[in-house]
Amino acid sequence: MKYIQQLREGENVNDIYLCVNVQSATTKNGKSYLNVLLQDKTGTLDGKVWDPQDAGIDDFDKLDYIDVKGEVTVFNGAMQLNIKRVRKAREGEYDPAQYVPVSRFDIEEMYAALLKYIDRMQNEYLKKLCQDIFVNDEKMLAAFKSRSAAKTVHHAFMGGLLEHTLRVTAFCETMAKSYSYLNRDLLICAALCHDIGKLREITPFPENDYSDEGQLLGHIVMGYEMVKDYAKKQEDFPEGLLNELLHCILSHHGELEFGSPKKPALAEAVALSFADNTDAKLETMREALEVGDSAGKTGWLGFNRYLDSNIRKTMG
Repeated sequence: MKYIQQLREGENVNDIYLCVNVQSATTKNGKSYLNVLLQDKTGTLDGKVWDPQDAGIDDFDKLDYIDVKGEVTVFNGAMQLNIKRVRKAREGEYDPAQYVPVSRFDIEEMYAALLKYIDRMQNEYLKKLCQDIFVNDEKMLAAFKSRSAAKTVHHAFMGGLLEHTLRVTAFCETMAKSYSYLNRDLLICAALCHDIGKLREITPFPENDYSDEGQLLGHIVMGYEMVKDYAKKQEDFPEGLLNELLHCILSHHGELEFGSPKKPALAEAVALSFADNTDAKLETMREALEVGDSAGKTGWLGFNRYLDSNIRKTMG
């Protein structure tokens, strides 16, 4: 397979891509055509089907995997694909992981690192809670390994939720070692669980969009509900400990205006909110710098609304 990022003007294409979007349009002369947005894990490519009624153009829809034939052209400085033939691909002809952005890190290696944090827990209730979620619930675990942490902004790729969770947990482990008054097991458990509500907030790939439930409730509230339900499976789970854990989840965005229904009131909640914010911002910066590199930019990259600043790569 030749990835979109490798395509150049004048090349002939005969490959399978994910159709992210398809829309009917009309030329100035009143002729109908199709705007098609193709995607693989390296990026997207605008495509045009100038004769939708041609016998070689099969029916297809948004989020279908399609086998396309065409020629790469350049229009207004941007590459696009002049599509001559389209066939809806059959299951088994493609690997979905090739068509969506994927974490740079190995999924199973990240999962193994996550398990080590659970293994080192001393509190039996918190340890069993994490084992129930991240080991014993196979359906939840499969989703957790494959989902993104966002629709856009940061970690919006397959494995992104696992990567973000692991990074936040690592930050929290460092803080627990530096500040002895922090309850290490409570903080680590909260870090591991803080974003599991995103499994219900954001739909699986290739859609990776907000669910109706996610739009109405949000991952913080849903994560609170999920953790509470898992904890209740332990009949003797201490109520005070559970309330502290749930508070950390409810307050992990740090501020009311950022979506948290409560502001951090525990030291562990403060630490978690800083760890979550730090990883989100640094990943946002990394992704923005990567986009700048791929575009050949060497100076200022412009204003980034998520970082609320004009950003530039370090020159040294």
